[in-house]
Amino acid sequence: MHLTHLECPRCGTEHDAGVPQNLCACGSPLLARYDLAAVRRTVEPERFGLRPADLWRYRELLPVADPAFVTTLGEGWTPMLRAPAYGAEIGVDELLVKDEGLTPTGSFKARGAAVGVSRARELGVRRIALPTNGNAGAAWATYAARAGMGATIAMPLSAPTICRRECVAAGADLRLVDGLISDAGRQVAALVAASAGSIFDAGTLREPYRLEGKKTMGYEIVEQLGWQVPDVIVYPTGGGVGLIGIHKALGELRELGWVEDKLPRLVAVQSTGCAPIVRAFAAGEDRAQPWADAHTVAFGITVPAPLGDELILAGLRATAGTAIAVDDAEILADLRDFAAREGLLLCPEGAACLTAVRRLRAGGWIRAGERVVVLNTGAGLKYPQTVDVSGVPLLPA
Repeated sequence: MHLTHLECPRCGTEHDAGVPQNLCACGSPLLARYDLAAVRRTVEPERFGLRPADLWRYRELLPVADPAFVTTLGEGWTPMLRAPAYGAEIGVDELLVKDEGLTPTGSFKARGAAVGVSRARELGVRRIALPTNGNAGAAWATYAARAGMGATIAMPLSAPTICRRECVAAGADLRLVDGLISDAGRQVAALVAASAGSIFDAGTLREPYRLEGKKTMGYEIVEQLGWQVPDVIVYPTGGGVGLIGIHKALGELRELGWVEDKLPRLVAVQSTGCAPIVRAFAAGEDRAQPWADAHTVAFGITVPAPLGDELILAGLRATAGTAIAVDDAEILADLRDFAAREGLLLCPEGAACLTAVRRLRAGGWIRAGERVVVLNTGAGLKYPQTVDVSGVPLLPA
């Protein structure tokens, strides 16, 4: 392992990576830093292909020192699928979809849970707690069970019911909240504060290692493209850990000399029913203000006040990217259209990215001939209500 320390991106304070850490004293999330010069001397990227097809192939750039603590269900190395029929329809001939729905718990959250739980286990954590919109809770409950750790999950009552069932199946202490993820977050904060240190807060960006699991999506995209970067990467953005992680991975790859200086333009996609990042980006602000009355069919991006707002906005601007909000009707229409043309049922968050690509291409922001990667962050089967079957004829027996 080449992890050296944790760093606050806001105030620059360094923190000890050898003990469990949450936020910096200034309130910012912490970022894991590595001895990249040592990695460059000892690792040849072409040899990753000889390693197992999971995210642990990048072990030198991950925070777990002792392999005995690695908690895995085979997560990572998800396929990147070409979408020629839909791409031709919207004018993006090189449209690719990286399908995170094939991870063990059915969403990209398995990446963050695998690395976060593994590192927490290595640091002696016995029980974790976190608020969730559904998929993260299911993933962390599952990996905590795999690691022999306890898990308390606070989830909005309106979250997808399958995620609730996954938590219960994994033996988690599930608590339903009649509100949004921000309300669930307050419940977790109170629980952690009252625990006298026996419960570790593993909420989004409140610990630094979920991000390290998510960044492996960036490594995989580049490796799957033959160590080339695409022109544009489009990501559904709620808490923003995936987008922040991909941006972090691209920066590490550039510092390692494994990619050229030019980075992909990153796009944050939100719903018109909850778009704090889009609003802040358009206003040229560095922080996002909480979104009132947040709601969208793309439940995973219903995050009215993301903790990582500064890091999301910085990543967009550093890559000459953008932020765009799309409405629920368009999301559901594109979900159906894509499934009919390509045979892949996306989650609504992934479908939101298709809507964004279609609109950005129509407006000229995405140019002809550009290679565009869309992240489908979860399995469409976890959201059966997105496909209306009420009009299907019933035949007599």
